[in-house]
Amino acid sequence: MRLLELNNLIMYKSLLNKKINQYKKERVIREQSPKESEIAGHLEKSEHNLNFIKDNLEIGYFDWCITGCYYAVYHAALALTLAKGYASKNHDATLCILIKEYYDKDINKEDINLINKFFLDYQDLLFYVESKNKRENATYSTKYEFDKKTVNDLRLKAISFVNKVKDILKEK
Repeated sequence: MRLLELNNLIMYKSLLNKKINQYKKERVIREQSPKESEIAGHLEKSEHNLNFIKDNLEIGYFDWCITGCYYAVYHAALALTLAKGYASKNHDATLCILIKEYYDKDINKEDINLINKFFLDYQDLLFYVESKNKRENATYSTKYEFDKKTVNDLRLKAISFVNKVKDILKEK
């Protein structure tokens, strides 16, 4: 999702609701009863991907590490959407649910940089989009332009995001 579209969805609830309704009509988003085992499965998959990244970072497979970062974050996001009673079939639809259900509930713009809050903030959503774009480059591009520092920075953000999701779900 382009950053302009993401910002518009965050700022304009009517636009966000319209987009969610469109996804529902297209059956990209559907309501689903939260199942603890499925939520736990998504979190386990996130942890599995984080372990994959850690192992492959030392070997030097940076392109696959970025892909692992993306999927660690994506499975955590799917756990959050399911906890609110939704299933999503694509990344942008998942982002819409995250914005609707978690963004700006208990935090304001001054709180954005706080990493210990229990709800998703603007930076987390931007990281989610950033890692998706980097994942697409890593997966489909023929370039190897990712260095260890870049990958490790993304890995730390992914770990932080997954841990935040776990904290959010513990509170529910």
